[in-house]
Amino acid sequence: MQDQLERLPVPAPSPARPGMSKPVVSYRLPEALAELLSKLPPYPASWLFVQGLNRLLAPQLPDDVRRSLEGRSLRLRLLDAGIAFDFEWQGTVFVAERYADVPDLCIAASVHDLMLLARRQEDPDTLFFSRRLSLEGDTELGLLFKNTLDAIELPPFDLQALGPRRVLAHLRDRGAREG
Repeated sequence: MQDQLERLPVPAPSPARPGMSKPVVSYRLPEALAELLSKLPPYPASWLFVQGLNRLLAPQLPDDVRRSLEGRSLRLRLLDAGIAFDFEWQGTVFVAERYADVPDLCIAASVHDLMLLARRQEDPDTLFFSRRLSLEGDTELGLLFKNTLDAIELPPFDLQALGPRRVLAHLRDRGAREG
């Protein structure tokens, strides 16, 4: 899967804007794919998303971050895909939620920019100050998110862990431990 992610199309950078040191890369999902993704029901998509978070991110979270996240509502919006994932930290795992109201923190970016973050090819500050990453809501929670991303040791994510067989095996093992 890592190989597949590294083969994602990377567009040629557009010219730098006045006052900016780096060219701005604007990659968006193909319109047909974005339209299809935007039609997905929100809760099952959030459930799938948190399974990935629990495999990749949850084991790396320090105890103080876990305590700060407890019961806080979070939303990740994929701007170009037209979808959002609602979730929160409960005890030892992320749990999918169904929020009708505004969450405590909403993180928004394009799929491409989030992949750059996950692959450590871009840092949150650069994306934030170039207006490619948006953090809305609780400022302290937003800083916790940013600082946690900065502090995670490389490699940040084992993308192989998202393979369907490994995710299903993990869920089966977790169910056996809890049940």
